[in-house]
Amino acid sequence: MELTAETFYAQLRQRFFEVLKENELLAKRVHLRTRALSPEEAIGITERKDFPILTGKDVMVQAECAGAKGQAFTDAPAIFNGTLQQVCQLDLSGDSHNRGIFIASLNAVMGLLGRACGTVHCRNSGPEVCAPRAAACIKARYGNPKIALIGYQPSMLECLSREFDLRVSDLNPDTVGDTRYGVLVEDGSRDNQNMCRWADLILCTGSTVCNGSIVDFLPYADKTLFFGTTIAGAAELMGLRRLCFAEELQ
Repeated sequence: MELTAETFYAQLRQRFFEVLKENELLAKRVHLRTRALSPEEAIGITERKDFPILTGKDVMVQAECAGAKGQAFTDAPAIFNGTLQQVCQLDLSGDSHNRGIFIASLNAVMGLLGRACGTVHCRNSGPEVCAPRAAACIKARYGNPKIALIGYQPSMLECLSREFDLRVSDLNPDTVGDTRYGVLVEDGSRDNQNMCRWADLILCTGSTVCNGSIVDFLPYADKTLFFGTTIAGAAELMGLRRLCFAEELQ
């Protein structure tokens, strides 16, 4: 059955609720803080200056739960203090602010319980180290696939474009239509489905779980690898494949 946004988030909410109930986290009040991070707080000092968060187009929010932190990229940052039970009562399919709160909180809890790695973004040189490892991993697992990169991630794009036939899309109008690292940045609001049909392998930004477009890629789940911090907890609970080297980079 094809999942709609409503059914996807209903399933994700229920599975998170079951984790909280199993670990007795619903029975007590948990203090959650969700706030927008500055670029330096989020990813540190990087040599590359074209990461989306450094150009001001993406905002990272951070939830803190019992000393554990969880982060999420969102275009609708919000502030929230409450219980995990209240988090589970938020409207997810119809409110992008709530999705940011929920996903960041989910990541904090999954990190706290040791159920997911990379629930906070790698910092400083981390993204630059990760990209060649990702390319090597793809080469070893899949050979020489045609790759659709959904979401402009500059270090990933530069590294992958050297070795693979690759197309990239983005939603940022300042990036769409530009040629970056020899690859035309296509319009994510128009070209993603064509790219997904064309590709042998889809690398999809995890921020799609916050903006609601993740359901557009679920029909291609058998050839999709999600990447990034935002998707960490949801990937574990929903059985989605995720590419992350966070444990090695720590």
